[in-house]
Amino acid sequence: MAATATMEPADIVVVAIYFIVVLVIGFLAMRRANRNTVSGYFLAGRSMNWATIGASLFVSNIGSEHFIGLAGSGAASGFAVAAWEFNALLLLQVLGWVFIPVYIHSGVYTMPEYLAKRYGGRRLKVYFAALSLLLYIFTKLSVDLYSGALFIQESLGWNLYLSVIFLIAMTALLTVTGGLAAVIYTDTVQAFLMIAGALCLTGISLFKVGGLEGVRTKYMQATPNITAILLSSPNLTYTESCHVEPKPDALRMLRGPSDPDLPWPGFILGQTPASIWYWCTDQVIVQRVLAARNIAHAKGSTIMAGFLKILPMFIIVIPGMISRILFADELACISPEHCKEVCGFEAGCTNVAYPRLVMSVMPVGLRGLMMAVMIAALMSDLDSIFNSASTIFTLDIYKMLRKRVSSRELVIVGRLFVVFMVVISIAWVPVIIEMQGGQMFYYIQEVSDYLTPPIAALFLLGVLWRRCNETGAFWGGIVGFGLGGMRLVLAFVYREPHCDQRDERPSFIKDVHFMYVAAILFWVSGLVAVVVSLCTPPPIEEQITTTTIWGLHQRRKMVELKQQEKERDGKDSLLGKEKPEDHPNGTNGVEAKLLRHHDNGHSGNGHLDNSHLGNSHAANGYTVTPNGMEAHLPIQNGCHSTTQTNPRMLMEGEEKGGRDEEEEKEFCFGGGGGGGGGGSGRCMRVLEWFCGFQEKESEAQVRSVQEEERIMEELLHEPKGTRIILNTGLVLVCSVGVFLFIYFSL
Repeated sequence: MAATATMEPADIVVVAIYFIVVLVIGFLAMRRANRNTVSGYFLAGRSMNWATIGASLFVSNIGSEHFIGLAGSGAASGFAVAAWEFNALLLLQVLGWVFIPVYIHSGVYTMPEYLAKRYGGRRLKVYFAALSLLLYIFTKLSVDLYSGALFIQESLGWNLYLSVIFLIAMTALLTVTGGLAAVIYTDTVQAFLMIAGALCLTGISLFKVGGLEGVRTKYMQATPNITAILLSSPNLTYTESCHVEPKPDALRMLRGPSDPDLPWPGFILGQTPASIWYWCTDQVIVQRVLAARNIAHAKGSTIMAGFLKILPMFIIVIPGMISRILFADELACISPEHCKEVCGFEAGCTNVAYPRLVMSVMPVGLRGLMMAVMIAALMSDLDSIFNSASTIFTLDIYKMLRKRVSSRELVIVGRLFVVFMVVISIAWVPVIIEMQGGQMFYYIQEVSDYLTPPIAALFLLGVLWRRCNETGAFWGGIVGFGLGGMRLVLAFVYREPHCDQRDERPSFIKDVHFMYVAAILFWVSGLVAVVVSLCTPPPIEEQITTTTIWGLHQRRKMVELKQQEKERDGKDSLLGKEKPEDHPNGTNGVEAKLLRHHDNGHSGNGHLDNSHLGNSHAANGYTVTPNGMEAHLPIQNGCHSTTQTNPRMLMEGEEKGGRDEEEEKEFCFGGGGGGGGGGSGRCMRVLEWFCGFQEKESEAQVRSVQEEERIMEELLHEPKGTRIILNTGLVLVCSVGVFLFIYFSL
């Protein structure tokens, strides 16, 4: 590997200070948050404001794979890769204005849970949960660890195994002890650190090449000195098929239909729908926005994150292009043997563009700051994956297997699953080290584009079309997954050869861009779902009342009519306060309709037979809410603040009479009481110390139907002035996104 600058003691001190600050903030957040409830641990008690969530969204997305992958693709092909960032700017607004209001109204924790409530049954829920966990491991987790290890190798020369294990352990400790509150608070600090360090690098780099115009001019001239390379290494050879010149349209973002990097029809018709999976239905992203205090904060967070998504073009992609300008002889290697000599990977060396620029350009001290930035990006992405994956496993898979489960057991299992993810991550380290270089960001997109478009189609149909039913959604997903899975297998079987070898892959593999495949998968899955839905019975009314945008619209109309009626009556009351005389049992007509929700008894999806509505708790101890969900589900009915007594704080899943404290402790270990009382007591104390439980839990607060309805209306209410500000921000951020697309594509 080519010699590069190394970290000085001052740089190491900066990294150490960073670790101390982040851990202190994480543990302070841990002490503030009520981590003993499902809502408190998995959704930060719904106490987060728009700025905190916006920063967390940005940092959760911009992990170390972005610094390595985006900069590497920028060095290899220019502006094109930034299209994903500007596209995300627009899709974040789709999340805030279309999907999040429906998620809040439906009262769900996780995305598989939404599918189960919208379509009914278990098939889609299990399918989506399993697919999400696989994608986390094979695209996000593995790539994050590889890119983080690559940066450490470039900057420190540490042993890869020990350094990666250390980072995973630090991240897991932060996540298992603090839950989502610790994750979001530390993300906010890391967002500031990341942006500050990256801006420093961008400023210094632009100064060296003469500004943005210098980048445009010099990048197109950034070719390696083939003669000098061959003279210095006589054993190397140069093959003309290894194109070392920058691509002719490197300074354009959206390119021709046959472009190998970013064909504009494929991007619009295939990549954009596929990206809906990540930005609008992925647990890592949605879980953060659902932690907002109300819908106004949720929308504000997506606007803020949208503006922050402008930055990667200037702090990651352009520095990657500058790195090629400064190190063309190393990054634009002339043969696979040359690449192997420079960076250790025969497929290419562009992935080392960003760390090499950091180690060569940044002064001592700032170099340590950038090392801390990379660690921040890696830890942020890892803690996002750990927390969200544990949420999906706990509430969508484990709870389905164990129907009678306490809140304490759910939270403990979630934290233990994080430990399991740590073990899997460490086991993946040898595989990551053996990965070939190539353009890592495009690898992530290709794998995702073969598996996720059917999911995006199912969510879009579920939210926007009331007629789509479970049978249509299931077969649409199965057909799309089957086609995408076959294409993915073929892509692994017929690997792209090195540049000095002849490409003998079948035409439908080498000539059909993966974005066109994503377009086919998306539209075929949607078409199958529509046709099968029209040929089978429609979904029942209860399945679409709270889970579609039309049901949400009807609720808003009802609230407006109710408010107008109250104004006419001259009553000065809270928005959405119910009239007990509207219905014999103290609810109004809409509530009575919601209370009739019945999902085939206790089916394992977390739905209760509402014949038990005579009691405030059903047989398994869950508090029944007006939308037919048990109390552990309504994340939208969570608490505003975790630091004070609040009617939104709910201890989900506790039984009123069926079990006492000792029985719950037995549940934590999966049952079996007898014998060994002393040993089990010590084990329980250790587990409580690790998981953060108090010796005495707070009592459950049981809310009436009227209270639940009032809280839901508060969560969905937007004051007129706030709505005007948010809509103005929406127009502004979307206009900026469209302008940037046009400007960098001309």
